[in-house]
Amino acid sequence: MQDRPLANDLLAAVRRFLTDTAMPQLQGHAAFSARVAGNVLDILAREMALAPGFQKAETRRLRELLDIAPDTHVDLLELNQQLCAKIASGEMNLTSPGLRDHLIKVSMGKLAIDQPRYQGYKTAQANNWPEEESK
Repeated sequence: MQDRPLANDLLAAVRRFLTDTAMPQLQGHAAFSARVAGNVLDILAREMALAPGFQKAETRRLRELLDIAPDTHVDLLELNQQLCAKIASGEMNLTSPGLRDHLIKVSMGKLAIDQPRYQGYKTAQANNWPEEESK
């Protein structure tokens, strides 16, 4: 059982404090640092909301790309290491079925968490690049 308040509620409360109370009273480097701290809180909130689904989808795709049986225990880090080894050896490249789509989805997921207002991300969305799956 999870006690209240939840982590995302705590992040939101700290973000409101920074935005509504602290930042208006700060100047110079302190104001800049407060904005950076606020951005970090925003990234953490998005990561908490999106990363579990993104990682699940990434794991599923990597298992398919690497032809790994569902009952084989392997974590996401190891799957990515195997993919990197296959790319480095030339065994896989952008013509390999599913690899390009996978790499785009992983990149879009990272941008959705880290930089959702980045113009390149918005352009990719407008050009119908495949979004990472969040479920």
